[in-house]
Amino acid sequence: MTTHFYTASSLDGFIATHDHSLDWLFAQEFDSDGPMAYPAFVERIGALVMGASSYEWLLRNQEGWVYDQPAWVFTHRELPVPDEADVRFARGDVRGVHAEAVAAAGGKDVWILGGGDLAGQFADAGLLDELWVQFAPATLGSGRPLLPRPLALELVDTARNRGFVCARYRVLRPGDS
Repeated sequence: MTTHFYTASSLDGFIATHDHSLDWLFAQEFDSDGPMAYPAFVERIGALVMGASSYEWLLRNQEGWVYDQPAWVFTHRELPVPDEADVRFARGDVRGVHAEAVAAAGGKDVWILGGGDLAGQFADAGLLDELWVQFAPATLGSGRPLLPRPLALELVDTARNRGFVCARYRVLRPGDS
């Protein structure tokens, strides 16, 4: 079982604009059957963890809830739950939620979906194993940072998917070489 942060980023390191827009990302061409693409990635996922902003974006921009996996949403607010969704709300330390997500994943992997700070909290707790980033051919100048903290990483794999440079990294922990 592996815990991944799978996301896209502008070349200057932002995953969304200040107002959480992803319009810049969806303006890019990406081959969903190509290397490191979402459909093959999500097949290995048994549970999702996300922040409230990512969850609210999904609710606003998707036609219905598209995930069969259980999802944990870190929030301090009351948020709606689509009828067909297995969504659980959480707050506080990520360790307990990670243990619940791993158990619910049934041997599959856990995906930290959106939210660089949330992914960083998992990394701080020693619970983030991999970082997958699809670097889009765009710059934003400012916005929501990819990861707002230092991490030691080892490059595991790279690929080109149309205009995107795709990279997969292993998160290094103290004592890793």
